[in-house]
Amino acid sequence: MLFFYNLVLLAALVAGAPLWLWRIATTHKYREGLRERLGKVPQRLISAAAAGRPQIWLHAVSVGEVIAATRLIKDLDAALPDFQLLISTTTRTGQALARERLGAHRVFYCPLDLPWAVAAYLDTLKPAMLILAETEFWPNLLNGCSRRQIPVVVVNGRISDRSWPRYLMLRRFWRPFLSQLTRVLAQSAKDAERLRAIGCAARRVTVAGNLKFDVRAASESGATRILRAQGSDLRWLVAGSTLEGEETALIEAWPHLLAAESNLAMVLAPRHPERFSAVAALLEKSGLSWLKRSEWNAYPAQPLPAGSIVLLDTIGELASVYSLAAVAFVGGSLVAAGGHNPLEPAQFGVPIVMGPHYTNFTAIVEALRTANALRIVTKQELADALIELLRDRTIAEAVGARAKCAFDEQAGATARCVEAICTLLAVHAGVERRQ
Repeated sequence: MLFFYNLVLLAALVAGAPLWLWRIATTHKYREGLRERLGKVPQRLISAAAAGRPQIWLHAVSVGEVIAATRLIKDLDAALPDFQLLISTTTRTGQALARERLGAHRVFYCPLDLPWAVAAYLDTLKPAMLILAETEFWPNLLNGCSRRQIPVVVVNGRISDRSWPRYLMLRRFWRPFLSQLTRVLAQSAKDAERLRAIGCAARRVTVAGNLKFDVRAASESGATRILRAQGSDLRWLVAGSTLEGEETALIEAWPHLLAAESNLAMVLAPRHPERFSAVAALLEKSGLSWLKRSEWNAYPAQPLPAGSIVLLDTIGELASVYSLAAVAFVGGSLVAAGGHNPLEPAQFGVPIVMGPHYTNFTAIVEALRTANALRIVTKQELADALIELLRDRTIAEAVGARAKCAFDEQAGATARCVEAICTLLAVHAGVERRQ
């Protein structure tokens, strides 16, 4: 299987080379970290490996996985002080957030799943364990760990509804690789069942819960402090992780929302940084009063008039900004993109509105829906749902309180993952957990 996988991978690289070379030549984000991705181990990691402390390699692909894993990493740092945790990401935004939160000295770009690139990292770092967040299954990486007898643990394991048909169709391909996993800690019983069905050894799969229910805003962001300084008269609609089409829907609904709540202002946070300029152009064309967070750094800030829109064109501030919301809209859900994480506002007891497309967060959304802790609406119903929650504070407070309660009741996955990882290290490396 691995031979055919590498053959197809090589063919894809050759066929796509002109496009990738053009992108690398013309776009900075494709050049960033390229040497690391191709197997050039950065000197900071070589120095860490030479220092003598055993390494644990944790891979979190992007921003969502980094946020979910942050508390796990910090708890592992405390429990395993004799180890050095190294963190890799795939995306540029994930890399930036990981460096900010966890320290740039131990964060790097994950190598592409090419035999020589993977081998360079495994041979240099010689990790005592590889920890994969969610479903970052890469055949050469898994095979390389198996050959070197490196235990591989999956945390927050899941198979989304959207991915499930593809995994099931290719289960004969995946089985030889997934059967090599040492331990799989799934988000839910449904995820555990699916992971077993595609090849994970049944006895090695257990349910630990969802790390995202343990996520708390790390600290109050600069944007939150500036917005809080506006005083209690303004009420905030925070629209987070929005995608193309959703900003237009919010802008079209904005006059109706202001008619229902005259002291309203909005924070609009597009999901992808590369769309910041496009959303800025959309706001400029709308004729509404708006400004960029990146150009609004004074503290205390110049007072904003009601009806203003703040474009949150920064990374890592949204989770904290949700704490100010009277109502939150969680994006990626009015369009067929799978949705984004509603737990960020839920932790603050904020009433939540989402669209019907949430396959990437089905378990979380269903837990909140069961508790009557959020509203699911179509694009046509968006304005009415937001107006109801803005006008009726009793209903809004009740919905928000149920969201906070559901969030708190699901906590504990981090502690279960730390316990499982430390137990496994004790078996494989004779390491005891620091109490």
